[in-house]
Amino acid sequence: MDISTLNAFSAYSSVGWPASPMPLARVERHEADGQRSKIDDKLAAKEADVGSSENTKELEESSEPTAGPTRPDGTPLAPEEIQQLEQLKQTDREVRQHEMAHQTAGGPYTGGASYEYEVGPDGKRYAVAGEVPIDYGPVPGDPHATVEKMQTVIAAAMAPADPSPKDLQVAAQARQYLLEAKLEAAQQQSEMNQARSEQARSEQERVTTGDAPPVQAA
Repeated sequence: MDISTLNAFSAYSSVGWPASPMPLARVERHEADGQRSKIDDKLAAKEADVGSSENTKELEESSEPTAGPTRPDGTPLAPEEIQQLEQLKQTDREVRQHEMAHQTAGGPYTGGASYEYEVGPDGKRYAVAGEVPIDYGPVPGDPHATVEKMQTVIAAAMAPADPSPKDLQVAAQARQYLLEAKLEAAQQQSEMNQARSEQARSEQERVTTGDAPPVQAA
């Protein structure tokens, strides 16, 4: 069994006035107008207070610093550290996608992925390299099974968008095993066909020479 690795380098209510003599009505309406004026003044003052409070709150919120990446001690990262962190995040995504492609295409012939990590300026670990073990050896005594297996191995090695040199090496070796298995399978098939032809010819000769077994009467 050959084992190798494949790798890769987020309201106002309306008020109706009662029917009354004009003087009384005028007095009542005047008094009512005065009361309504006082109520309106209180409402206006209250709205002004609310508006002032909301404006103050908005100013306070806008003055709060925007949260960004920080070091383990909580201090903000420098611009160059932020750039380094973004690069590490991108590398981490690419490495994991690369190894996942190997595993998905390789099926039962691949194992679990392992990674190499680098600690970023934020104190977190990011994958910068990875590998997936793969069994790419031929199936002993069964060229047909070997052909099917090598086809899967080649697909697994070449599954990522950017195969690594090791991936290409595994694919090349699997193609060699695939060719050998096809030749072996063709040879086996030829030998089987030849044996069948010889058996058929032998049976024909026995019939022709009368050496065929006697047919018993019922």
